[in-house]
Amino acid sequence: VQLVESGGVLVQPGGSLRLSCAASGFTFSRYDMTWVRQAPGKGLEWVSDINTSGGSRSYAGSVLGRFTVSRDNAKNMVYLQMNNLKLEDTAVYYCAQGYGMDYWGKGTLVTVSS
Repeated sequence: VQLVESGGVLVQPGGSLRLSCAASGFTFSRYDMTWVRQAPGKGLEWVSDINTSGGSRSYAGSVLGRFTVSRDNAKNMVYLQMNNLKLEDTAVYYCAQGYGMDYWGKGTLVTVSS
């Protein structure tokens, strides 16, 4: 199983980013996927998840209405569109396999700063 996140950069408050996660080594379409994040000096925070078909999506209250999770099973990709970014969204973002997060990527750093 390999999960590789990308798209993290420095962005100003109010800006937008799309994170990507490329999955390989397993039958992607059979697994739900999860995004979690870890802010500097803080613990892990569940951000969002999406079921196998993409028809069911869930979000943490802190990102609801600003973030959108999606997936492309043909490309083995999962995405996190992040809009209206806030300072407190600064974190390393990880994608993980399944709701149980059995496998993780190495993460991508999102820095929100003016």
